[in-house]
Parts: sequence; structure tokens; C-alpha cells
Amino acid sequence: MNAGALREVVGLFLKLGCITFGGPAAHVALFRDEVVKRRRWVTDERFLDLLGMTNLIPGPNSTEMAIHLGYTRAGWPGLVAGGVCFIVPAMLIVWALAWAYVRYGAQPQAVGLLYGIKPVIIAVVVQAVWGLLRSAVKGPLLAAVGIAVLALYLVGVHEIALLFAGGLVVLLARSVRAGRAAVGAVSLTALLGGPAPALAQSVAATSGSLTTLFLVFLKIGSVLYGSGYVLLAFLRSDFVDRLGWLTDRQLLDAVAIGQFTPGPVLTTATFVGYVVGGGPGAVLATVGIFLPGFVFVAVSHPLLPRIRASRWTAAILDGVNVAALGLMAGVAWELGRAAIVDPVTAVLAVASAILLIRFKTSSVWLILGGGAVGIAWRLIMG
Repeated sequence: MNAGALREVVGLFLKLGCITFGGPAAHVALFRDEVVKRRRWVTDERFLDLLGMTNLIPGPNSTEMAIHLGYTRAGWPGLVAGGVCFIVPAMLIVWALAWAYVRYGAQPQAVGLLYGIKPVIIAVVVQAVWGLLRSAVKGPLLAAVGIAVLALYLVGVHEIALLFAGGLVVLLARSVRAGRAAVGAVSLTALLGGPAPALAQSVAATSGSLTTLFLVFLKIGSVLYGSGYVLLAFLRSDFVDRLGWLTDRQLLDAVAIGQFTPGPVLTTATFVGYVVGGGPGAVLATVGIFLPGFVFVAVSHPLLPRIRASRWTAAILDGVNVAALGLMAGVAWELGRAAIVDPVTAVLAVASAILLIRFKTSSVWLILGGGAVGIAWRLIMG
């Protein structure tokens, strides 16, 4: 093991865990800025393949990307360090907010901070999508799939369906072109995601114990595909309807805090765990929801060379990669409509894009600067 490489992984993902606002698409964009452009740990092609793998397995995509990248840079110790260092800063921040919430009965606000950060995030995501397109779009077929995924996402088609449809469309198109039948196309998904539904069926909470709390979050982490809204559905079903441990208001507060704090959105689990079971509950809930991601990455990462070497599984991966970029573009459009709401945010977005593209300014400094501008503007405006 290279101790220097491990220190690089620890330093990078601790930093990213503190400043990555904006959700998985923004996280992936920031990861690319750091590991492809600045540090050159991987190429854009390799980065895209890792991103495609995270979309094929359950769990939080951006956290799994951190785990993949840590593994790529520093082996098994890097696999653990990348994920843990990305999760822990957000976990501690959410833990502190949960303590304040329980003690004072109020949700802390970060309106000014997010007001300035969100336009910067839009510029970072747009830059990443544009840069990755050159590696992902290898011909008219992949371009058409990416555009179709973007259009269908914007009219409301579910993102998971679009990801797998993208992979299957490319596979079928290349199969027809080659005049062969694709065999085993579904086996990759079954291999990577197959055990999760069985685990979901086996976990049945029977008492208000910390063990139950851990098992419920382990189940959610093992079967969760999709956005934070999918997480909300799981949490409401288990903690509001079935167990009765939370009210709807507490659940919405938990999801809101997970959204406006940096790092993985799934640290919502830390908040819920603290409200239900104090400090031990916060730890167990966080470990439960993130642990499956480490396992899925450990299993899937060594398979990537074989997947890329096979014509048929490589076609699926190419389709998933370009579909993921279509989804990132759709998310950037939706976030942009919510983030760019007045002349100040428009100037922040345009200025950030110019500084990123023309002057190669670090996205970290732009995010910190955007947050400072947002706080100052809100104070001025009262």
C-alpha cells in the first residue's frame, strides 16, 4: 500500500465532505474537477465507467463514487478511507443540527449560504457535463440516447428506468448491427443488485430497539435506487407508517437538513437516528444506510475490466454512461431554474462559469466565495 496515496485520498475526501453542496450531480462534477482535471488520478473514460457502475448498483451514487475513486488510488485502504472521509464531515454536521433540533425544537436555517452556493453549483455541473460528453458520446447512437434520456427525464419519466433503458437500447442496437443475439444482458444487473430484494424481505422490525433501527437502515441502503424523494418514500413507510417513531413534520425536517448540509444526502439517516435513539442511534443509522454501498463497490469494482472487455456488457455500460449524463443535464436544468432567481444569482452563475472554463479556478474556492456573497447579500437586504 502507498501511504502517500492513502493520505491523498483522506485529505481530498475530507475536504469534499465539507464543501460538496447540491446533491449527487453536483458531487460528481466536483469529483471530476478534483480527480480528473487537477490530480489526474483517472481519465475521463475511466471516470465515466466508474460512474456507470454506481448507477447499476443500489446505494448513494456520489458516496459510491468516492469509494470507487479511493479504491482506484489507494487499494483496499483507499476504498474504506474514500467513503468514510466523505461521509463523516456531513454526519457530524447533521448530528450537531439534530442535537439543536431536539434541544431547542427548531430547524436551523442556511438560506443565505445556499442562495450564493447554488448558482456556483450550476456552473460546476454544466462544466462537468460538457467535459464528459467528449468521452461518453462516441457516435450518433449514443448522442441520440443521451438526448432522448434528457427529454424523457424532463417530462417526468423515472430516472432508474431511463438508466437501464439507455443501457438496453445501446446493447440491442449494437446486437442488431452485429447480427447477433445478446445473451446474458440481464445477468449484470442480477449479479450486482440481486441480493438486495431478498435482504429487504428478510428485515422485519419488531421492536423499538437500536438493533431494529440499524436493520431498517441497512435494508434501505441495500435497495435504494434513485433520488432523495425515493429515500423519503422509504423513510415514511418505515418510520412514520409502520413503526410510528416519527411524525410527518419530523421526517420533512430530517430530509430538509440532509438536503442543505454538505456531503451525502443520505446523512438524513443520521438525523433520524439521533431523533429516535440519541448518539448511538445516529451512529447505527449512518452505518446501516452506508454499509451496503461499501459492499456493492467492493464486489463490483474488480468486475469493471471484464465488463469493459466484453462487447455486450461494454455496450450496456456505454448506454448507462450517456444516460447518466442526460440525467445530469436534466438535473442541472431543474436546479438552475430554482437557483437562478434574480440578477445576483445570474451574475454568480455566469461569473463562476467564466472562472471555471477560462481561468481554471478551483471549484472549492468558487463555492466558498458564492456562500460568502450569499450571506453578505442576505444581510444587506435584511
